[in-house]
Amino acid sequence: MIWISLIFILLIVFALISVVKTILRKVFNIEKEKKEFFSYNHINELHRKIDWVIRIAVFIATISATFYMLNEDFSINLLLFIYFFNVVIEYGVSAFFQWKYLDGSKRYILTISEGVILALVIAIVIDFDLLSYV
Repeated sequence: MIWISLIFILLIVFALISVVKTILRKVFNIEKEKKEFFSYNHINELHRKIDWVIRIAVFIATISATFYMLNEDFSINLLLFIYFFNVVIEYGVSAFFQWKYLDGSKRYILTISEGVILALVIAIVIDFDLLSYV
């Protein structure tokens, strides 16, 4: 039953992100970009390097947190904190590079809005301890 609830929450989050992006595209006159599914879309080489450093750090932190969760009886909220900071840092870096290096593009507004929504959802899950029953 918990899996149905999680899928329902994820669908609501993705729908919310889509609606917010559509509204912001219309308000700020941002063209829809064509990108491949699961593509990285790095702005330049520095962005690619920073993104990979973040990914490796999050991977190591996730492995460490999983070890502590399994062996030391830590809460799943430890993983959620890691993912919260990952969203904030990763979307922040992407928005910065879009703002700094894409002349005339307002794509960073969409990136910031998506990051804020995801960070808020993770913070709500942590605050209300919604995964303590999993």
